[in-house]
Amino acid sequence: MLAAERRDHLLGLLAREGKVVAKDVASDLGISEDSVRRDLRDLAAEGLCQRVYGGALPVSPAVADYAARQSVAPDGKRKVAAVAAALVRPGNALILDGGTTALAVAQALPQDLVCTVITHSPTIAAALLDHPQAELFLLGGRIFKHSAVACGAAAVEAAQNVSADLCLLGVTGVHPEAGLTTADAEEAAMKRALAARAAETYVLASSEKIGTASRFRVLPWEKVSGLITDADPHDAVVEHLAAHGVEILAAG
Repeated sequence: MLAAERRDHLLGLLAREGKVVAKDVASDLGISEDSVRRDLRDLAAEGLCQRVYGGALPVSPAVADYAARQSVAPDGKRKVAAVAAALVRPGNALILDGGTTALAVAQALPQDLVCTVITHSPTIAAALLDHPQAELFLLGGRIFKHSAVACGAAAVEAAQNVSADLCLLGVTGVHPEAGLTTADAEEAAMKRALAARAAETYVLASSEKIGTASRFRVLPWEKVSGLITDADPHDAVVEHLAAHGVEILAAG
């Protein structure tokens, strides 16, 4: 089989099965695992898969920079944001993560909702400056420009001194095996710090993130209260998660 044919075969597996297991592909095609791994390295270099131990997973499209992500699945993000905003009760303290879906949540908060919003995102804070009832608490630190959020030791330390009723957390990848992932190690650590300070944590995930993975794990499934997504309830990944006890809040 030619290299181009192997490439198409691997991309097809990622699309159909949601993963590539190198040893299975090698057996099916009668080639060495080294050949499969080389092909996967090439695909990963092009940003077409996320390599993991033993194979690869579909790569998340949500790893582009902040400006580019604003044009990715805006309708899905608004649907997810509407469901997420409805979870915030009057008087609640809300930890709101950064990112484009979280920005949609900030914009969806009712104008008469009395609440406190704790965020490490200057973009989120700016979006809520005109909210008549929301008190704002901005966590500071080194700004990770890719996602327009504060990260690093100072930001994690600041997060450890707050408490909230609810955390709404963004990720770039949602996968049954890889868990909840993002593309930067410090951002993943910051997300863990935020989630640890809330009574409940719900993950914001528009449909393009479902079944994909990024390099760094944020949280295992048992550490979150549920997943808010506009993905089809009959999507194989969504059904798998629901069958394994993950609460799914549909935003269709």
